[in-house]
Amino acid sequence: MLLGTWNLENLYRPGGPYGPRDEAGYEAKLAALAAVITELDPALLGVQEVGDPEALKDLAGMLDDDWHVALSEHPDSRGTRVGFLSRVAMTVVADTRAFPAELRPVQADDAGLTAGEAGRGVLAVEVEGEGGGGGGPLRVAVCHLKSKLLSYPNGRFQPRDEGERARYGAYALYRRAAEATALRALADRLLAGDGQGRDVAVLGDLNDEVQAATTQILLGPPGSELGTPGYDRPDHDDATRLWDVAPLIPPGQRWSRVNSGRRELIDHILLSHRLVRRATAAGTGLPGEGPPGLPSVGSDPVERRGEPGSDHAPVWVRVGG
Repeated sequence: MLLGTWNLENLYRPGGPYGPRDEAGYEAKLAALAAVITELDPALLGVQEVGDPEALKDLAGMLDDDWHVALSEHPDSRGTRVGFLSRVAMTVVADTRAFPAELRPVQADDAGLTAGEAGRGVLAVEVEGEGGGGGGPLRVAVCHLKSKLLSYPNGRFQPRDEGERARYGAYALYRRAAEATALRALADRLLAGDGQGRDVAVLGDLNDEVQAATTQILLGPPGSELGTPGYDRPDHDDATRLWDVAPLIPPGQRWSRVNSGRRELIDHILLSHRLVRRATAAGTGLPGEGPPGLPSVGSDPVERRGEPGSDHAPVWVRVGG
C-alpha cells in the first residue's frame, strides 16, 4: 500500500482570480496532475490547495478506475481546502478548524486581529482494510498549515521595512504553531492511546521542515525518532508517538519544494508505531525516477498562475503487510 500527500497548487477551474485563465490551461494542469497520480498509484492520497471542489472531481475523472473524493468543508479565504483521493470508500471522522479549548487566540496582524481557529480545516477519514496488516481500519488526517510565505496589509507581498517583515513572520509562526497544536490534538483522538494497535497517519503540507518546532509538536513524546538509537527500544510512549518518515527518503531526494533556490522538505507523512514498523520505503516525486524536478518559487503565490502541474512534489511512503 502506498500512502501519499501532494499540494496540487491552486486547483481551480478556469476564469477566477487564482486558477488558469482559459480552458486550455486548465486541461493542461489536470493532465499533468493526473499523469503523476497515475504513475504514483497511491491507495490513498491527501491533497492540498483544492480551490474548487468540482476541479478535484474533474481530476478524479481523468484517473483510471473509480476514485472516491473527500473534501473539507472549511476552506481558507481564497477557497482552498484539503481533501483525499482514494481507491476505496472513505468515512469522514473529523473535519475541524478548532483550536484546543485551552489554547487562546493568537495575534495575526499589526492591528491586533487575532486568529482563534485554523485558517483551513483539518480532515480525517477512516478506510476499512487498508492498513496493510489486517488489524483494523486505517485512520488518516490531512492538513495544510499556515505558510511561511508572508502577506502584508492591502494585498502586499513585500514589507515596508524589516521591522514589518519580522513582525509578520512572528504572526505566521504563532498561527502555524497553534495549528500544529490543533492537529496534534486530532492525532491524539485518532490514536486513542493505542499507537501499537492502531494504523494512524497524519500527512500534508506542514509548511516547515523536519526539525522545525512546529513539525516537532506533531511527534508527541520525544525520543525514538527514525535513525536514532531509541527507535528500536520500545517504551510506553510509543502508544502516543508519531514518526516522520523523512529519514527513509534518500538524502538526494529529500525535498518537496524549492523556495528562492533553496530545497525544502515541507510536506510530511507521520505514522503511528504499528504503521511505521511496516514502512518499507519513502520518497518524493515518483518512485524510481530520482530527485524531483521542481520550479523555484518566490514570495508571490500567484506568480505561477496557469502553469501546469504543481510547484510541490508528492511525498509518499510504502507500507507492507
